[in-house]
Amino acid sequence: MFDVTTVIFAILAVFVVWKLRSVLGTRTGSEKPPHDPFSRPSRNPDDREVGNDNGNVIRLPGAANSKPVGEADDAVSAADRWAGYAEPGSPSWNGLEAIAAGEPDFSPRMFIEGATAAYEMIVVAFAAGDRNTLRNLLVKDVFDSFSQAITEREARGEKVQSTFVSIDKTVIDDAAVRGRSAQISVRFQSKLITATRDAAGNIIDGNAEKVVDMIDVWTFTRELGSRDPNWRLMATDSAH
Repeated sequence: MFDVTTVIFAILAVFVVWKLRSVLGTRTGSEKPPHDPFSRPSRNPDDREVGNDNGNVIRLPGAANSKPVGEADDAVSAADRWAGYAEPGSPSWNGLEAIAAGEPDFSPRMFIEGATAAYEMIVVAFAAGDRNTLRNLLVKDVFDSFSQAITEREARGEKVQSTFVSIDKTVIDDAAVRGRSAQISVRFQSKLITATRDAAGNIIDGNAEKVVDMIDVWTFTRELGSRDPNWRLMATDSAH
């Protein structure tokens, strides 16, 4: 004899599995990795930029740039290449020239876009204790320092809440090539709401309702000519 109850549950189980597959899909091994603010977008046959779902495209060119070698950013002349990013003859200007000598298709505009996105991601990830995100955006020494600070905070039972109000200004503060390492310091002016709470939920630092003006100078680095196009944070400095 058939057990009617068993048959009904078997049908329901098949239905649930089918619904889960239709909603979540199946893993094929070709899924997209987590978003990297320093990655370049793929290109479709029309050579149009493909970004994320909301249409924002964040690009920071590295070794695998699609522009022809030697082509200046936005097709401007070499003399005007760094206009708006550095003063002619300044250390920053000379540093950008040195970087472009090793990576002729380097784009300061795209670098600034990627650095700005990385700045917000790193601040939010540190507050949330998200080591996985931080690991992809920091050099090892900086990651180890951030991870240790998170570990100590967790041991005390503290939690940090950080919310960006705005990033008002992002400028290149310095640029240089040391050995094969390109290094660019970026000055960020932002508005942030941040508060640290103890294990009991009491605020012990910051203010959950006050907007604070922040000035941070962060230095990003990557090896010139590397197959890895990603820049990573190598140093931080802050001033209120």
